[in-house]
Amino acid sequence: MLVVIRGAGDLASGIALRLWRSHIKVVMTDVERPTAIRRTVCFSQAIVHGEAAVEGVTARRAASPAEALALLREDVIPVLADPEGSCIPMLRPDAVVDAILAKRNLGTKITDAPVVIGVGPGFTAGEDCHAVVETMRGHYLGRVIRKGAAIPNTGIPGLIGGFAGERVLRAPADGVFHQLLDIGAQVKMGDIAATVDGQPMVCTLNGVLRGILAEGTPVHKGMKAGDIDPRCAVEHCSCASDKALAVGGGVLEAILDLTGALYGK
Repeated sequence: MLVVIRGAGDLASGIALRLWRSHIKVVMTDVERPTAIRRTVCFSQAIVHGEAAVEGVTARRAASPAEALALLREDVIPVLADPEGSCIPMLRPDAVVDAILAKRNLGTKITDAPVVIGVGPGFTAGEDCHAVVETMRGHYLGRVIRKGAAIPNTGIPGLIGGFAGERVLRAPADGVFHQLLDIGAQVKMGDIAATVDGQPMVCTLNGVLRGILAEGTPVHKGMKAGDIDPRCAVEHCSCASDKALAVGGGVLEAILDLTGALYGK
């Protein structure tokens, strides 16, 4: 079975891990200049560096759909710089998963593959996809929705270690991001994690810097640019989150159900 995942950020990478470890072949796509925050657990970094590994699974950048298929034969996840998903008609996957997390549909159609799954808000099962997987932390996280939509985006991050919005660091101005601290750094409230056009991006609580934009990334004021984990567990920086794996489990359930893979359909 072949699945194309649109997006290769941390949530999409958690989905890819779930599918790959279930012996489902995966091809991922992302933009030419990924803006993932949790870069140490994102397969999108294969686009930037040529290769990336998450929890022992390796991904490499592919220049074309043909090269992507060749990489699959090497037991490697291919990642294409293809934000429009133009590779999909050429790859003819069994399923397409839109995990871009744009909070709206950026072009995925229910006709893109025999099974199309939307991740999070912006999709409606039965209209632009066959199923939606819930991404909101809480009771419904990871559930498969076969009719209707996910919970609308609230704009408020989920609670981790008792903190929600305080965890997220945002660019203080328009300009070019200058990274001062690395992922995994222990930080205290008031520490400066980065600057933009000379203006500081100040840490809002004590914890571990779980994610931060890469040096030189163009940003706009208010753009999500960092993430602090108040639980202070540095090892969390190098593994997929509970949320990503829960959503990945929902995607796996939907694919197995809708493709009939376990029933010989």
